[in-house]
Amino acid sequence: MKTQSVSNKIKVIGALLMITIFTVISITIHLNYKNTKDALIVNIAGKQRMLTQRITKNIYLINQTKSKNFNEMDKAISQFIFGLATLKDGNKTLNIAEAPVHSIKSQIEKVQVLWNVFYKNSLEFKEAILKNDTQKINSLLLYFNEANNELLFEVDEIVTLYTNYIEEKTNFIKNFQYTAFAFLFIFSLYSLIQLRQIQSHANEFIEKAKEIGTKNINEMAPIKVEGEKEFVEMADNFNQFISKVSSAVNYSQNALEQSKLASEKLESLTDEFDNLISEIENKSEVMSQIDRSEDIVIESTEELLKSTKKLQDLKAELDKLLSSCSIDKKA
Repeated sequence: MKTQSVSNKIKVIGALLMITIFTVISITIHLNYKNTKDALIVNIAGKQRMLTQRITKNIYLINQTKSKNFNEMDKAISQFIFGLATLKDGNKTLNIAEAPVHSIKSQIEKVQVLWNVFYKNSLEFKEAILKNDTQKINSLLLYFNEANNELLFEVDEIVTLYTNYIEEKTNFIKNFQYTAFAFLFIFSLYSLIQLRQIQSHANEFIEKAKEIGTKNINEMAPIKVEGEKEFVEMADNFNQFISKVSSAVNYSQNALEQSKLASEKLESLTDEFDNLISEIENKSEVMSQIDRSEDIVIESTEELLKSTKKLQDLKAELDKLLSSCSIDKKA
């Protein structure tokens, strides 16, 4: 099975955590911004109810006072037209979008139909006042008396629909936040488990590496670590190092033993030559040859002793290396 590296695990955990946090914050900010705009829309829709009442009130007031000042009435009509257009098509200046759902769009269109008739009769009322057409005025007053309540009811329905829509969005925001926090909690547990696994694998490797200071290097089994890629690679490298040191120690010990055996054999040969010398010491020519042979044996013995000394130094250096490894691990 392919192992993952510690760095890759940390990168994946960090990336997922950053993406999750960024997503939650971005969506929350966006939804809160939309809620602010929705509150503005509800305010505009609520104002429409007031404007229908104000228009009707001004109509009755003008009729009673026989005034020809239509400023308040015209102002209320302009505000109602602006508000209805904003609710229906949106307003770029105010960053308000058009009606968000079909039910609200249908209700606005229904109000639009009623308003068109209401507005047309408002203009006729102004004309009748200017002409002092009493019959026309009375007829229009009867219409406004009934139409005002109907228009008010339908406008109020727009407010209700928008209020329900905003409540649904608020509930969605709450559910989204709860879900996001639950996901973050689960992800945090997952991250903690992964980090604990990395720590466990690191401790396992350290404990096995400490065995170098407590065991004979030739008796140590290869280190086996299951975990992240870095720990597996370190274990392989450590096993190779132990194998090389062990081979060098074995080689130096074998060479030292062979050197001792060679020295013993040379000493035996020297004794035999001494016996021969005593037997033929009166023969000068033979003595000369023996002297030369003896010199050769002595030189060979010296060379073997030097080699033995070097091998002993090598073994001592290897022992120091193992000793220093043991001290470092204990420290």
